[in-house]
Amino acid sequence: MFSKVVIILGGNRGDRKNLLEKAILELAEAGEFVVKSSVYETEAWGGVAKGAFLNQVVHLKTNLNPEQLLELIQKIEFNLGRKRNQHWGDRTMDIDILYFDQSVISNSLLQIPHPFIAQRRFVLVPLVEILPEFIHPVLGKNHLELLEECNDETKVFIFKPE
Repeated sequence: MFSKVVIILGGNRGDRKNLLEKAILELAEAGEFVVKSSVYETEAWGGVAKGAFLNQVVHLKTNLNPEQLLELIQKIEFNLGRKRNQHWGDRTMDIDILYFDQSVISNSLLQIPHPFIAQRRFVLVPLVEILPEFIHPVLGKNHLELLEECNDETKVFIFKPE
């Protein structure tokens, strides 16, 4: 039985585009992509990281459970040079599970849906691109509504390589 999962990937260190492409390739181990958003260049969020991020949201079908998916994600981050030195700091790759079906999970390993979805424009803009009408299982609003209500003013635009 497959679960539908929504994941965001991004980083602001190294060859951002190449690292994002490698992360997507490795994430394919988890299952089959349903849809991928455009790649977005985004201002750093949270006041710690310096330099713009490249971010992408993917929707995939997987037969992994949430813990197995988290283990794969952490392996991908490690393989791509992720260092966990500073919370919300600079990084080569950060991969977060946004949704796992309509599940609500809260334990020492996982918080699903991701607790900051509604506060981050860099998450909501690509979500609106690929899943505008998806209803957040806790907030009871779709991504269009959440984006309209979002107070985050960081800039998010489609990445255009030079």
